[in-house]
Amino acid sequence: MKITIVGCGNMGLIYAKAFLKYNIVSQQDLLLAEKNETRKQELIGMNIGQVCLVNDPRISESDIVILAVKPQDFDALSTDLKQVLKTKNILVSIMAGMKIQRIEEALNQKSIVRAMPNSPAELGMGMTAFTAHSTLPIEKVRKVETLLATTGKTVFLEGEHLLDAVTALSGSGPAYFFYIVKHMIEAGKKMGFDEVSSAMLVKQTMLGAFHLVNNANKSLDDLIKAVASKGGTTEAALNTFEKNNIGEGLEQGIISARDRATELSK
Repeated sequence: MKITIVGCGNMGLIYAKAFLKYNIVSQQDLLLAEKNETRKQELIGMNIGQVCLVNDPRISESDIVILAVKPQDFDALSTDLKQVLKTKNILVSIMAGMKIQRIEEALNQKSIVRAMPNSPAELGMGMTAFTAHSTLPIEKVRKVETLLATTGKTVFLEGEHLLDAVTALSGSGPAYFFYIVKHMIEAGKKMGFDEVSSAMLVKQTMLGAFHLVNNANKSLDDLIKAVASKGGTTEAALNTFEKNNIGEGLEQGIISARDRATELSK
């Protein structure tokens, strides 16, 4: 298999390293394409794969071409990319808010998969939702799924419209978690702990809580009740959260992220 990754920022490099780690592709058959000479030279120094510019004819030899550029950069490079692509290339876009129809029109291609990964992909623990052009054969969809699965779990969506919600829920989701962890650590510092001690208490608590959610045969409400004794300390915290609409604010924030993703896709 030959693979090209167009746009080698954070996610592009995560995929490149994962493909090499799991022997999906060799360095010789992994092509990293960038839009300018400066970035090209930086990638050469990393010694991850072969490096080229986006108008390099070698891109046409790839079985799969991953579009990992920022959405705002797509229009500028699409003209050059269109000239080197062939109908045999399967395009996999991880550009947020970039609809399949727009990619099809810009590049004159139909073999398109659109995916939304998230940052834990760096550890092989990511969550990627994806969908495909209606004409793409199932065997090609499965081939792409094998690639995406090198960075964590995957789920196929029948409707592309759901990817905006995926962007808000799991794509941006790690940031919400980091936000909560940050404020828990800050609360610990206000109560007298130093940064290191507070961070250790919070991180291990979150890790343990995650495993309970994943493994305990209980609902989330039951897990909360198991910790929140009536008239106790946990109940005091939860009552304050409710009073300040923390739960509702979190839900509305995620819906706002979905709405913004929809706006960007127009």
